[in-house]
Amino acid sequence: GGSGGVGHVALQLAKHFGADVYSTGGGDAQLVLIEKLGATPINYKTEAVADYVAKHTGGAGFDIVYDSVGGANMLNSFEAAALNGQVASTVSLCELDLTLAHFKGLSLHVVFMLIPMLHGYKREAHAEILRDVAAIVDAGGLKPVLDETEFSLDEVGDAHARLESGQAMGKVVVQN
Repeated sequence: GGSGGVGHVALQLAKHFGADVYSTGGGDAQLVLIEKLGATPINYKTEAVADYVAKHTGGAGFDIVYDSVGGANMLNSFEAAALNGQVASTVSLCELDLTLAHFKGLSLHVVFMLIPMLHGYKREAHAEILRDVAAIVDAGGLKPVLDETEFSLDEVGDAHARLESGQAMGKVVVQN
């Protein structure tokens, strides 16, 4: 999901830190954006997981997989991961059979960025991460992508519909 609201940021941060990045997208515009951001695009609608894992990793799988979709897609992430690989997700609200993760020895890391705000837990560490990201932005290593369609506050339902449609690229903007 390297063209989505969170995925395009994750892709750029991975590139900034020196990773060789591959990213899925579901249409021509998404694939073009992924490539523009510096990753190798993979069309998940035309390539099966096993096929792109074979093509890009010789069948070994990816060391780190970031899943921005969650749900049943998490099984695709497990399939794409290497033995003893790591899977990180910001969307893990699902019931899921972890058998494949178990047999591959995967580590699953669930990211919920609101924990410091909601619980007052490790706020200073969170602030340090945000300062580091701000420095990366200031240095030109991270450029936010804004979806072409903007919405007013009265149109927030339409903004959510755009997100759910899979058509949005980057962050969807709601103006006050």
